[in-house]
Formats: sequence, C-alpha cells, structure tokens
Amino acid sequence: MPTSLRSTQKRNHNPPPTTTPAAAPAASPPAASIKRRRRVVTKGNNANASHNGVGEEEEDLEDILGFKEAEIIEIRASLLKWYDENRRDLPWRRGKEEIIEEEEVEVEKRAYGVWVSEVMLQQTGVATVVDYYRRWMTKWPSIHHLSLASLEGAKRITEGGGRFPRSVMELKKVPGIGNYTAGAIASIAFNKAVAVVDGNVLRVLARLKAISANPKDLLTVKKFWKLAEQIVDPDRPGDFNQALMELGATICTPTSPSCSSCRVSGQCHALATARDSSSLMVTDYPQKVVKTKQRNEFSAVCVLEITKSLDFSEKCNSKSLYIIVKRPDEGLLAGLWEFPSVLLKHDSDATARRKLLINF
Repeated sequence: MPTSLRSTQKRNHNPPPTTTPAAAPAASPPAASIKRRRRVVTKGNNANASHNGVGEEEEDLEDILGFKEAEIIEIRASLLKWYDENRRDLPWRRGKEEIIEEEEVEVEKRAYGVWVSEVMLQQTGVATVVDYYRRWMTKWPSIHHLSLASLEGAKRITEGGGRFPRSVMELKKVPGIGNYTAGAIASIAFNKAVAVVDGNVLRVLARLKAISANPKDLLTVKKFWKLAEQIVDPDRPGDFNQALMELGATICTPTSPSCSSCRVSGQCHALATARDSSSLMVTDYPQKVVKTKQRNEFSAVCVLEITKSLDFSEKCNSKSLYIIVKRPDEGLLAGLWEFPSVLLKHDSDATARRKLLINF
C-alpha cells in the first residue's frame, strides 16, 4: 500500500499573558494559612488604620468558610431565575421541562453529550465548541459509536454494560474523567446534587466571599469546592452549576465584571468591599497569579498518508488514512492526539528535520 511523506514545521507556544489590573492585592499567604481581607473599624490612634477610621486586616479562611442560610436561599433563587431568563441556547443543553420525564436511553445520550461538551470546553471557548460538538455528534452519536474508535474511556464504559456511572466516585474511575467533569456529568445528566468548580465558578465564589488567595494553590481549590458544595441547589443541581459557570463567563468576567447586571451583587462581599475602599476593586478577587513566561518551541511534524491511489497529485482522497499518535499524559497538550512530531532544540532546515523524523 503506497504512502506519501510530507514534512512540515510548527511552532508551539503558550498563550500571551492577559493584562493585570493595576490595583492588585498583596501576595498570597502560605497555603497553610489562607487569608481573606476584611474591613475593620478602628478607634483612636492606630498605625494600620486609614485616616477615616477604616482599615484592613486578614482573617483565616477557615473562620469565614461557608455561606449563611439566608445567603444560600437568595443566591439559589436569584441565580436560577437569571439562568432561566438568560441561558445561552447551546446544543448540549436541555430545557427545564425536559428534565421531569426522560427515558433511560435519553439519559444515557444526555450523559454522553455532557461528557463530550465539557471535554471540548476545557480546551477552548463556547463559540468554537458549538460547531465542533455538532460535527462530533454527527460522526459519533453515541458512546457505542465512540468506543469503536478505540477511545479508552468510551471502551471502558461500553465494556461495563454501556451505561454511564451515576456517582462522581464511579465516574472518576473512567479514564479522562476528573473531579470537574464527573461533577458536571452527575449533576447535569443525572440530577445529582454535587458541585463543579472551574475557573468561572472559582472566580464567582471568590468574589461572593471576597477571598484573596492564590486560586492555583491546591488547598485553596479544596476550600472553593467546599463552598460550591454548600450552595448547589438540591432540586436543580445541573442548572445551578451551569448558572454559576454562565455567570462567570458572561457577567462576572475576569477583567470587566458587569456588577450592575449581576443578580447576586447583593450577596457579593467583593463588591461591598470595593465600594468602601479606594485601594481595592472587584477584579482584585481572586488573587492574580503570575503567568508562566511565554516560550517558543520548534517541532518537526510528519504527515503520513496511507492511500489506495497512486496519484499523489490528488488534493483530497476520502479513502486515505493518516497516522496519528497520542501525546504524553503530562506536559503541553497532555493526552491529545497529533501527527507524529519531534521537538527540535532550535529552528532547523528541512534536511535536519527529515533525519530526526526517520528516527522517530
């Protein structure tokens, strides 16, 4: 069977850092002592207080962890009402009326759709995902179709009877499904009252509680999961989790939050703090993390085509097959599939690239 070999060169690089607002809080305290800024009213002479009698101090997150019952009730009601009125129409979402009665086969199809969409959304934005999602579901409309494509996670589910696990613990046993994806599938597809925490949810929670801590710190992330678990709505957990994510994506954005349009601004401690302080802004929560310095990587990429045709001048041969390999489970683009490639120490000519690829 004839093959054709085409060698190209690509450059991988990290995305450029986003602009950091000028008013950034001080560096995060050690992970063992996660802190939140709070306003304190002082009397008399105090070097730490401002001239108007209002100063700032830090309090341990353990002391303020948790929402009050009245806050929880208000946040749930406000967010779900906002979500029902403003939710984006996305192909993997179902209407509120569809949740009441759903056949088992539809539940499984729903779980599969949530899984596919969430994995895609972890790689890029909603606008890009919509088209890819539709094309994916046309080609692999069910978990059984996907298992035939040799995807490890899909094969594990079909070998176990073809039904998605219902609990977070069982879902996490499927290769490729972590805490976030398991929570999304369990809550959105199976209506389990479990939380999800992604970047949008973490930002919303940090501002609701005015928590200034390193959002990348593992202990801090665990605290945010506890907060998310506390406020998830037991009757509509999937919709509530999507509402939190939607709020973070469209209203409570990283650099330009629309606080005047936010339905939970009345419960937002970051907004209250910003209104009473000239040195803090809502965008100071959570703490800004220093971005990894951008770097350039040069790779030699091999596109290996297996075709039944001897006419290599054809631009497109629908019967052609292409060799792809899976990237390592750690590092840049971990676990993704690509054409065979070799990392170069520096830019090089075609001859040097070809020699490296021959030894791939």
